[in-house]
Amino acid sequence: MSDPGTMLAAVLYGKEDVRLEHLPMPAVGPGEVRVRIEAATTCGTDLKVYRRGYHARMITPPAVFGHEFAGIVDALGDGVDAWRVGDRVVAANSAPCGECFYCQRSRPELCEDLLFLNGAYAEYVTVPARIVHVNLLHVPAGMDLAAASLTEPLACAVHALEETEPASGDDVIVLGAGPLGLMLVRLAVLAGCRVLCAGRRAERLRLAERLGAEAVLDIDAGQDAAEWARAQCHGGRGPDCVIEAVGRTEAWATALEIARPGGTVNLFGGCPSGTRVPLDTGRMHYESLRVLGTFHHTPATVRQALVLLASGDVPADVFIQERAALAELPDLLARLARGGGPLKVALTP
Repeated sequence: MSDPGTMLAAVLYGKEDVRLEHLPMPAVGPGEVRVRIEAATTCGTDLKVYRRGYHARMITPPAVFGHEFAGIVDALGDGVDAWRVGDRVVAANSAPCGECFYCQRSRPELCEDLLFLNGAYAEYVTVPARIVHVNLLHVPAGMDLAAASLTEPLACAVHALEETEPASGDDVIVLGAGPLGLMLVRLAVLAGCRVLCAGRRAERLRLAERLGAEAVLDIDAGQDAAEWARAQCHGGRGPDCVIEAVGRTEAWATALEIARPGGTVNLFGGCPSGTRVPLDTGRMHYESLRVLGTFHHTPATVRQALVLLASGDVPADVFIQERAALAELPDLLARLARGGGPLKVALTP
């Protein structure tokens, strides 16, 4: 049995080097809340961190990592009066400062002092005071805490759809059938859109159909995704909105080919730093394309995401395809890094 003054945690030391260790219980400072983690979900960003061994903005090894979690309040710091020990909570992985140039212009996702939180792959985590104040939320009674742990990624998808601004009845195509791509499919369906999805792996495309996609394309089958999408919409003109959720330059290039004149392209998937994509200036100018990118989430979209999960409008069971113990994480990450694994795994300490 471990020392009651310690906790089990997964520590990232470098590229594909994660070790389970017993660490001291995290302290709780003024304004902070310590949470006993009941569920933490795997994430594509965490897998990138595992493969690379670091994240320039969020984590410097050695450190406990993971950022999607929900749990039970275990301890309160001085000055915390809005929470009680035993509260069921979910925390976003960041919080804006509320004071910088971008926060004052209602762009909190671009905060110049955006505070990130990692440490979900552990038995306990201390939530910093700013996140407690801005982005710690009550989980409704009866809601599965593993489902609540999906709040952060869904908040990013909510943000992307809001910025894309599809109208009810619009044709929307999502490129990518990973967790975020499928979340975007569901959100666009809920917005009243006719939704298409192009991606890989037949089982994931079947999930897109379960979530409401009217047509799907397996891009490994050899058919050109741009030609397929244009043929499906408005007599061959193309869809009203294209949302790229792959994070590869070739997918960005395809997205820019697909939209109809006057359409919108959201380049949502993050590509490797320093990469470039050619731009057809004729299409941009003479066809009046609207092209944007969406990063991260906002306090408002975090709250919207929790409501969507609690109501079942976004069904968590589609995304959480396996459950495992925290002690299985090193082997699990190695399996996920080989590809072909589940959408998400809920880890329970």
